[in-house]
Amino acid sequence: MRLVFCGTPRFAVPTLEALLAAGHEIALVVAQPDRPVGRHQEIAAPPVKQAALAAGLAVTQPEKIRNNIEFRAQLESIAPDAIVVVAYGRIIPPWMLALPRHGCINLHASLLPRYRGAAPIQWAVAMGDAHTGNTTMLLEEGLDTGPMLLQLALPIVPEQTAADLFEVLAKAGAPLIVETLTGLSNGTIEPQPQDDSMATLAPLLMREDGRMDFAARTATELKNRWRGFQPWPGAFTALNGKKLIVHQLDVAALPAADEAAPGQIRIDSDRLLVACAQHTWLELIELQLEGKKRLTAAEFLRGTQLATGARLG
Repeated sequence: MRLVFCGTPRFAVPTLEALLAAGHEIALVVAQPDRPVGRHQEIAAPPVKQAALAAGLAVTQPEKIRNNIEFRAQLESIAPDAIVVVAYGRIIPPWMLALPRHGCINLHASLLPRYRGAAPIQWAVAMGDAHTGNTTMLLEEGLDTGPMLLQLALPIVPEQTAADLFEVLAKAGAPLIVETLTGLSNGTIEPQPQDDSMATLAPLLMREDGRMDFAARTATELKNRWRGFQPWPGAFTALNGKKLIVHQLDVAALPAADEAAPGQIRIDSDRLLVACAQHTWLELIELQLEGKKRLTAAEFLRGTQLATGARLG
């Protein structure tokens, strides 16, 4: 097929590479503009642009696309058979949806209709799901509501973080897009409508999603959220009015009869434990107090005046 590929982050790169390997003609790659990244906010090209240029492909990076007359004329002159969209980060306008004869094909990193939205991988892990996967779908004007084409389910390993799962789903999604295009071209794939009654949302993550609520959530729930919100917004709380980032943690087994108020600290030798909802406990393994270095719990306890009974949050 003659394709236009829309994508921006590293998640989309395996699909771009798989389409080239399968022999498709990628007439144009569309990525978001170069942005400042990292601690020093240096301007950098997004991963999809870097991969496209390395492969000798034409790249464009419009700031806006909905009413961009020049961009529209460019795509209309290409007359693509399909537009493949993978983590592009822009809403595809109606004129673009209607342009290719096979439609705009999207790779969404969830088993739709679950986790429609911007952060499906993070929320699947944060909610403690045992499975997730990829769905290819035809884009329409609604948010991830279009007809489904193919799905592939994958397990979420108990200790897996969202960052780990990104890599797994990115690699698994690439051949699924290739298979989807083959099925559309030979007529063997029949689009299936989503069951809207089963839909759940995966909204864009906010910094406050990383705040640990010891009173409302059990130790397992807090660990799942920590896993899901890697690398950002992570997990954090407060100690004596200062932000305390938790870099590593685990569920701790303590007798249910060991009563403590949520957020209350217990020191057990070199271990730092905190009480959570429903008489559960978390062990905080690596910590970083605002303005300080990242430390193990043992190092943190040696350098901090902290007694059992102190509270976090």
